[in-house]
Amino acid sequence: MNLRHLRTFVAVADAGGVRRAATRVNLSQPATSRQIHALEAELGVRLFDRIGRRVQLTSEGEDLLQRSRRLLSDAEAIGERARALKSGQTGVLRVGATPQLIESMMVAFLAQYQRRHPGVEIQLTEDGGIRLPTRLERGDVHLATIPEGDERFDSRLLYPIYVLAVMARDHRLRRRAVLDVVDLAGDPLLLLTRAFASREWFYSACQAARIRPRVCFDSAAPQTLIALAAGGHGIAVLPQGVLIPRAKVHAVPLVHRGGANGQMANGRLGSAAVSGSLCPPIYCGTCGVQSTQLSQPRSHAASASHAAAQGIDQVILTGHVGIGSKAAP
Repeated sequence: MNLRHLRTFVAVADAGGVRRAATRVNLSQPATSRQIHALEAELGVRLFDRIGRRVQLTSEGEDLLQRSRRLLSDAEAIGERARALKSGQTGVLRVGATPQLIESMMVAFLAQYQRRHPGVEIQLTEDGGIRLPTRLERGDVHLATIPEGDERFDSRLLYPIYVLAVMARDHRLRRRAVLDVVDLAGDPLLLLTRAFASREWFYSACQAARIRPRVCFDSAAPQTLIALAAGGHGIAVLPQGVLIPRAKVHAVPLVHRGGANGQMANGRLGSAAVSGSLCPPIYCGTCGVQSTQLSQPRSHAASASHAAAQGIDQVILTGHVGIGSKAAP
């Protein structure tokens, strides 16, 4: 059914005549009459009785007028909804993130976002950094926090993620400013599951240092690992994005001294170049050499030059996290 014909029908009924209705719908009188005749032919009923120059609704026309108004109102609402969806003012946004980023970053962000875009419903999906790119690829989520460097997606770099050793406040290693991965070789370790990229970064450093970590427990819940560490059951290896209760545990940056040689080139593993740099797996993305003062992220070249100039032979275990969306075909 042609909605223009319905609009003309309503205009003629409201105006009480074809001439005045034609002015309202920006048509000539003959065109207005033709649309009314076409609608009557399509519906199979007379909508108006012609009385001289005036028209009067038939009983069928009176019944269909109210339905036509509702239909036109619904059509307008659909148009408004489509425009709002197109502008991003309403709709559903599915976001995937790791538990620690939901806790430390997403809670505050979502509150601000919903104040600015009250018509948008946010649906969160929790998963590890290794599996989130697959969810993004499948279309399960629209946006996801993922390790930087995955060329399948459009992404924006957010910030580096450092790996920390979290221990009880009376642990023998608590006074150390930084800890090398080899320092953890004899301790029971509490790790996130293999779904989390930070675990893979830690394993890469252990392999480079030729040590086998003594893993006594793994969990998908960072706070579970922190509780166990606080109770003296081991050292938790966690990304810095986790909210750490400093009154209960002590956190120390993890480093690797001079064991691995390599660099990241365009988000992929490159040949040996910078002594003391840590090469995370290919999905980790950009990894720059960082001094032990936890300075601001540097480019690969600048970080390497800084390390060489200062004689630094250790790097903090780090990767970058970004927000990614599926690239347009």
